[in-house]
Amino acid sequence: MKRLQKMMLKLASSPRIDMKRDYRLVRRLQQAVSPDIKEEYRVLDKVIRFEGGEYTIPIREFYPLVRRNKGAILFFHGGGWVIGDIGSYTPSCLEMAEETGMAVFSVDYRLAPEHPYPAGLNDCYSAAAALMENPDWIGLEDADEITLAGDSAGGNLAAVVSMMLRDRGRKVPKRQILLYPATYWDHSEESPYMSVIENGNDFGLTMKKMEEYMDMYVPDMERRKDPYISPIMADDMSSLPETLIITAELDPLRDEGEAYGEALKAAGNDVVLVRVPDAVHGFLTHPRLDDSLDIAYREIRTFLGIDGAGSNN
Repeated sequence: MKRLQKMMLKLASSPRIDMKRDYRLVRRLQQAVSPDIKEEYRVLDKVIRFEGGEYTIPIREFYPLVRRNKGAILFFHGGGWVIGDIGSYTPSCLEMAEETGMAVFSVDYRLAPEHPYPAGLNDCYSAAAALMENPDWIGLEDADEITLAGDSAGGNLAAVVSMMLRDRGRKVPKRQILLYPATYWDHSEESPYMSVIENGNDFGLTMKKMEEYMDMYVPDMERRKDPYISPIMADDMSSLPETLIITAELDPLRDEGEAYGEALKAAGNDVVLVRVPDAVHGFLTHPRLDDSLDIAYREIRTFLGIDGAGSNN
């Protein structure tokens, strides 16, 4: 890891940052660092309307310069269910579109603490269910051409949405991509996963932040063991999508993400597990200071069965 990257992560790990108190400031800083700059003809804002138009979910569409591959990625952004939005994730979604040669559709779901669980999850589920039933809305012929994806809290949402679609008898996506997903409810020193202890203080995402995010997303601690909050707690993991799980070596969420992948395998699902060496949580949105993104997108293209190098490879 480069010295500048270490310094930035150390600053971001400061215990003086209290997410429950400072989340609005962190949102503003995030928007300043990643301003909402859209490229004409490559980014389109739309909404999915429900209940006679009274309920809408914003969706942002991203297209590569040259659309090389069929299909689309329905993406749920990270940010601990508290920060992040389609604006701050616009550079990453454009990069994803370019690297895959596919269209990417990002869901602007509601955030905690203003909208705690299950508001954001319901937005993601409703968007996914609508597009799986109506792939023609996004120019596709078959719902199997839609891949669910998300990073961090968004990876959690993607995993849970797949479970919800199965449990409610709806069409389940053929594939899902979970980037360093949160799958368990406890990120304190009592966590059963050693990566929480090993990586929970110095690499940007800390144990303290994860606990604060969870306090805002699901204030009721007992409720956090629900599989729609902690998918690794599910009794039934069968009949879920083909899954690619990408974890980061220096991430406190590393072990729970990999344990979720092993549990999916044990239930008979097709799973590919990839750990990116020397990588930290959130690298999808970081500057290219190392080869973490190159490794991740190479694995994503292989998993999707698509050809062609990305814009930065």
